[in-house]
Amino acid sequence: MEYEEILTKLKSLSNPEAVAGMARFGINTKNTYGVSIPDLRKMAKGIGKNHILAQKLWDSGIHEARILAGMIDLPERVTEKQMKHWVKDFNSWDVCDQVCSNLFDKTKFAYPKAIKWSKRNEEFIKRAGFVLMATLAVHDKEADNQKFIRFLPIIKREATDERNFVKKAVNWALRQIGKRNSALNKIAIQTAKEIQKIDSKSARWIASDAIRELTSGAVQKKLIQT
Repeated sequence: MEYEEILTKLKSLSNPEAVAGMARFGINTKNTYGVSIPDLRKMAKGIGKNHILAQKLWDSGIHEARILAGMIDLPERVTEKQMKHWVKDFNSWDVCDQVCSNLFDKTKFAYPKAIKWSKRNEEFIKRAGFVLMATLAVHDKEADNQKFIRFLPIIKREATDERNFVKKAVNWALRQIGKRNSALNKIAIQTAKEIQKIDSKSARWIASDAIRELTSGAVQKKLIQT
């Protein structure tokens, strides 16, 4: 499927009701057609991996085309320059999360970018740093615990950010690290308890929510079984 065909297909799948629903979930609906993620995944499978096409789709500025770009790009072809360009364009949490979980976390730059972006002030760039931490904890099965332990002081440092899309990503990273294995579970819970003592509404929410899940019977049972 060529570039113009893809844009035509996306437009044909337009769903104004879905766009309205997306807005209610805090998704930026600028240049958005309301195409579902399952439909985008189906399209990506049919298109196959294509680095050059991914760049063209990204530069279209269309919301769904950018999510699709992250699905079809090749992690080994992604450069730091590309990551810098794309992350600056993040203007919605779903594009941020999809690109980080489908592409960026599989690149050789994922760990340093997670740390670097966590220090940035821009809301969606900072979110991207913590989304990378969360998705790496899920997807990088071979990584040792130390890589994730290194993230925990950063999570604690940024837990006072009151912005919704940042604090939710900080919380997500903490929970995913704590669900990786029993050793990290204990360290993540301890970090959460330290965060809970910080005089910040955001920090208290991040910590309480993480402790609730990480100490739950369901999580503890799963950790014992793995």
